[in-house]
Amino acid sequence: MFQTLKDRSSFGGYIRFAIRILQFILGITVIGLYAVDIARAYEHHVSRDPKWTFAVVVGAMSAISVFFFLARYSLRFFWDGLMLILWAIVFGIFGKIYIPAHPTPHQSGQIRMKNAVWVDLANMLLWFITFVWDLVLHFTRMDKLTLHTGRATV
Repeated sequence: MFQTLKDRSSFGGYIRFAIRILQFILGITVIGLYAVDIARAYEHHVSRDPKWTFAVVVGAMSAISVFFFLARYSLRFFWDGLMLILWAIVFGIFGKIYIPAHPTPHQSGQIRMKNAVWVDLANMLLWFITFVWDLVLHFTRMDKLTLHTGRATV
């Protein structure tokens, strides 16, 4: 049930594939950026902040989700919408903390986290693009996918 060759070989298919690869890479990047602080808290026997754990979980969901989007199924825009909302939450949480901050060169952890906020924003924007794209595709192709034409997904 993978996408048909026609869908994969179209220009739009290549663009979607490239965006999905970026979503995977940025999801893994977020895991690395936030997991440093989680590991440091673990080493010092301090409880891990739920905000950092949430960011790592969303990054992992994002990276894993990309593999499910290689298979074709309708209503994938629901998951895109959920991931968009989760990335908006992550960006909101950490943007509020680190965008107004002005770290000094000695505060490398804060500089890293300030940069991580922009990776969160990039993730949010990529999931927004695929959400809108899949939503448009769903509603423009809805009348073409019927059992009578033989092109329906079961």
